[in-house]
Amino acid sequence: MTLEPLQYLLGAFSGSLVGLTLGLFGGGGSILAVPLMVYLVGVPNAHMAIGTSAFAVAANAGTNLVSHAKLGNVKWRCAAVYSVAGILGALLGSTLGKAIDGQKLLFLFALLMIVVGILMFRNRGQSGNAGAECNRENAPKVVGFGGLTGIFSGFFGIGGGFLIVPGLVASTGMPMINAIGSSLVAVAAFGLTTALNYAFSGLVDWPLALVFVAGGIVGGLFGTLVARWLSAKRGALNVAFAGLIFAVAVYMLYKSAAAFV
Repeated sequence: MTLEPLQYLLGAFSGSLVGLTLGLFGGGGSILAVPLMVYLVGVPNAHMAIGTSAFAVAANAGTNLVSHAKLGNVKWRCAAVYSVAGILGALLGSTLGKAIDGQKLLFLFALLMIVVGILMFRNRGQSGNAGAECNRENAPKVVGFGGLTGIFSGFFGIGGGFLIVPGLVASTGMPMINAIGSSLVAVAAFGLTTALNYAFSGLVDWPLALVFVAGGIVGGLFGTLVARWLSAKRGALNVAFAGLIFAVAVYMLYKSAAAFV
């Protein structure tokens, strides 16, 4: 697939938006990356857009993880358990996703986003337990949420942060800011697993992925700083996260509905 120079510039700009949301929310990178690849950059193949964005989001998540780790926002044990549980799920999900029509996949993705957005908005008043950790009591719950999130992540070709963050909160009770920082470990792991599976089928545009990552590094630094500021305002991160999900989901439903007509 050959793109025009303007499309690569748009890819770098799109990457900066994705990096911003990853640094700010620990998720949301993929829910922006896929539609930006398809509707702004103009990648003609939905599966190519999914595979390329999965790699770019994984790389940007790794960059943002460094910033959050320096601020002490990462609960490493929880992040590791959740990530390991989800990697096999991501491999299974991405294999299933490649077998489904790309536009229908985008439509189903948008419906899932709306459900998650509603759940995040309902939980906006919960501050969480700052001392929450992964232990023998909650390990089965963390593994279960991790595995299920991995399947969805691979199926829709996403890093899965917008599922991982609420999954970590639900399974451990940790505060939103810690779930955001910790989720980036899983986002990177799930996204890389999905990207490698798509790359095996020739569905990753590597030059586009690289410029996307470059833009994401810049956006991510700013997003991490804003996340720290919003975390001090009760419920602000949850509301902002839910609002982003709703906005992108509605647009994706509108653009991909033709696949069912």
